[in-house]
Amino acid sequence: MSRIGKMPIAIGNEAKIEVKGGIITVTGPKGVLDQPMVEEVRIVEEDGKVLVQRINDSKRARAMHGLYRMLVSNMIQGVTTGFTRKLEIAGVGFRAEMKSDLLALTLGYSHMIYFKAPEGIKMETPDQVTVLISGIDKALVGQVAAKIRSFRKPEPYRGKGIKYEGEIIRRKEGKAAGK
Repeated sequence: MSRIGKMPIAIGNEAKIEVKGGIITVTGPKGVLDQPMVEEVRIVEEDGKVLVQRINDSKRARAMHGLYRMLVSNMIQGVTTGFTRKLEIAGVGFRAEMKSDLLALTLGYSHMIYFKAPEGIKMETPDQVTVLISGIDKALVGQVAAKIRSFRKPEPYRGKGIKYEGEIIRRKEGKAAGK
């Protein structure tokens, strides 16, 4: 039995879960999320909690058990509280700003980089070196953050670039001076 899969998920009174035609739909105050479901697991709702149960003990069913438990848990958390990812920009002259619905990044290239957020993602720049990405879909928030980070990954010699909040960049020693 999967240790993750057998844990019940508390729904709370804000979220509502529904399974119809192989699609899991979670509705909450922040929005609606859908997820296709595999036939190896089933969703059971009882007294304010959701349980993900597997149909049999095949290898695929065991793999899907914990996965779908976390997917449903993330959907419930997304529609009730949402997810946020914070990016920090380090480097002389590196900055970010919002221009209408575009994120404008100055990252030391000969041109500015403009990034438009996909549907369901909200981006903010509280200051020039911080970008906040928020939304209800955890995977999409992480994917957008990774895409923005890929424009200028942090380099190990000076630490310049875009990094996640709390990310530790292993620094390298530069070249030794000539003998």
